[in-house]
Amino acid sequence: MEDKKIYPDMTKELADKKAALAPQNVEAWRNFSKTVFKAGALDEKTKQLIAVAVAHVTQCPYCIKSHTPQAIRKGASKEEIMEAIWVASEMRAGAAYAHGNIAMEEMDKY
Repeated sequence: MEDKKIYPDMTKELADKKAALAPQNVEAWRNFSKTVFKAGALDEKTKQLIAVAVAHVTQCPYCIKSHTPQAIRKGASKEEIMEAIWVASEMRAGAAYAHGNIAMEEMDKY
């Protein structure tokens, strides 16, 4: 089976092209990101585990590829990362089930 890429690779060239189109926005984004991921009430490892989980819920391949190794570098084990992914999976499934209430309410109209 041929390996075809769905998304372009994250390259410095592509990042530079995007940044050149909106340099102030990129600078603000980078500062925001640095601030968010600094240790505070939550340590950096926990923040990266949250990021891995959210990346799976939002289904962002770039975020998954970025935050998984960052979580490892901040001390997360493979087991902790997988557990975070399972928590994200449960939350997404739970939300779908909970939103069934909206469908139930609509069905009751008929």
